[in-house]
Amino acid sequence: MEVYIPSFRYEESELERGYTVFKIEVLMSGRKHFVEKRYSEFHALHKKLKKCIRTPEIPSKHVRNWVPKVLEQRRQGLELYLQTVILENEELPKIFLDFLNVRHVPTLPKAESCGSFDETESEESSKLSHQPVLLFLRDPYVLPKANGNQTCHLLTVLYDLPCTAPTALLLIQAESNSTGLKPNNLPIRQ
Repeated sequence: MEVYIPSFRYEESELERGYTVFKIEVLMSGRKHFVEKRYSEFHALHKKLKKCIRTPEIPSKHVRNWVPKVLEQRRQGLELYLQTVILENEELPKIFLDFLNVRHVPTLPKAESCGSFDETESEESSKLSHQPVLLFLRDPYVLPKANGNQTCHLLTVLYDLPCTAPTALLLIQAESNSTGLKPNNLPIRQ
């Protein structure tokens, strides 16, 4: 898993003071998604993680100056914080995965002991079962472009028949009449 914080933005609200939102980029198993979090959410995560694992230092909660240079330092510090948690822990706590909206990591014993970031979420919804995946170099259900010879090639391979139109017609009739003809026993009519 790789985590970056490529950007941040300032949000203004009529109900509360303005705040900064950090955009987190999560790369896992070839997939990428984004999560947006405020510093207060990072701080809440840090407090919960401290109960389960050794955590790195988190950037200071109080920033006196909201100039871009100071916010950029905070962005870098939060990015380093997330990356350090990943690097220093073989098994990432469930609370950390929940924070990043990562749902397809197998549940780990260590993750169970830390609880959930979203306390209202049921445990069953976060546990996914995984099945082996087969890799195909091409879509097995898509046939190559038709060039008129596929039926003949199929008849030749399956039934050892010469490629003629009457032979193909005989095969279609034999299957539709359920005559029970087996490969290599079909009468050849040309």
